[in-house]
Amino acid sequence: MRRLLIAGAALALLAGCGGPGGDAGDGEKEIVIGVIADLTGATGDVGTPYNEGMLAYVDYLNGKGGIKGHKIKAMSEDYAYKVPTAEEKYKKYVSEGAVAIQGWGTGDSEALRGKVKDDELPFMSASYAEVLTDPKQSPYNFVVAPTYSDQMRVGLDYIAAQDPVAQVAVFHHDSPFGNAPVADGEKWIKERGYQLGYKSYPMKTGATDQVGLLQQAKAQGAKYIVIQNVSSPAAVVARDIAAQKLDMKIVCLNWCADELFIKNAGPAAEGHTMIQPFAPPGANKPGHQVIREYAKGKGIDLDAKGLHFVQGWYTMHVMAQGIEKVLTDGKELTGPNIKAALENMGPVDAGGVIGPVKFSTDSHRGSKASGVYQVTGGKLTELSSGVEPKA
Repeated sequence: MRRLLIAGAALALLAGCGGPGGDAGDGEKEIVIGVIADLTGATGDVGTPYNEGMLAYVDYLNGKGGIKGHKIKAMSEDYAYKVPTAEEKYKKYVSEGAVAIQGWGTGDSEALRGKVKDDELPFMSASYAEVLTDPKQSPYNFVVAPTYSDQMRVGLDYIAAQDPVAQVAVFHHDSPFGNAPVADGEKWIKERGYQLGYKSYPMKTGATDQVGLLQQAKAQGAKYIVIQNVSSPAAVVARDIAAQKLDMKIVCLNWCADELFIKNAGPAAEGHTMIQPFAPPGANKPGHQVIREYAKGKGIDLDAKGLHFVQGWYTMHVMAQGIEKVLTDGKELTGPNIKAALENMGPVDAGGVIGPVKFSTDSHRGSKASGVYQVTGGKLTELSSGVEPKA
């Protein structure tokens, strides 16, 4: 009798939860996606609009009935850029029946690689570290945009085309995120036979100026400063270059190639180059139209939210496409089935905002193409789109 009572209670619990994520209220099962967000941590300035973009996409999709009649339940919580907190959030989402996870930084994405493999949960994030693209090392991680290393390769190709013998200084955040493309950049110079000089410099967190690093770069003879960091410290570099009247140009990789860099640097932002996989709203790509229509209906100023809002929107869109394929194929919505769907579905067309995004069983690198922009008149002006590292 005791066993029967326990079995009956378990069945009642499953019925009440509606399977993964619970019941949406109309009998349809919700699809639970866990979201690990940085809203108040070191990268909260860019993490907040990114998170808002993801949640806006979920709201947009649910307003259309969800995915095959199933609403998405996005469980989003702030981890303040602390890896142990990210691990706590992850455990909570797993216990709540999440079928996929959206992470944020390189630290948490790499720390959770083994866990998502063991739990068989597809994981996307705003980290574009190269290690996350290799299914042998990271079988459940999927990288939507070009890796930091691919962005570095595009940046070095651009520099070599401008000045084949230029000295290049790499200013980077002193973390796994900051270090991610540094060695690959040096390797790329050798593989391509470039005559570029190359030296890296870790940036101190919270520094009010970067004059010391710039003096070291000046001693190197650097004409180009590639920055693998977020917007605020990159803007400090731009202002210091202007104040010191140094003959140097910045090449920002994606996390400082944005409107926030321009706002913080002011006139000092002019003329610098941005390697940015996601087209900003001002580029007016076809894929921006659906976001503009949604934003208008919600009273959101898309241009004020900027490109990171768009970035979050389309990252969630790619994940939703994998989920939709599973349901369209009539399969059970499990992590392994979502993984297989992402690996085998056709390219995801984001209307020129990013991509096309295409994964395979051999590579979870969704795209290799970035846009190249220049700051002119206080705006990101597109120089070229769909630029891949030279073959």
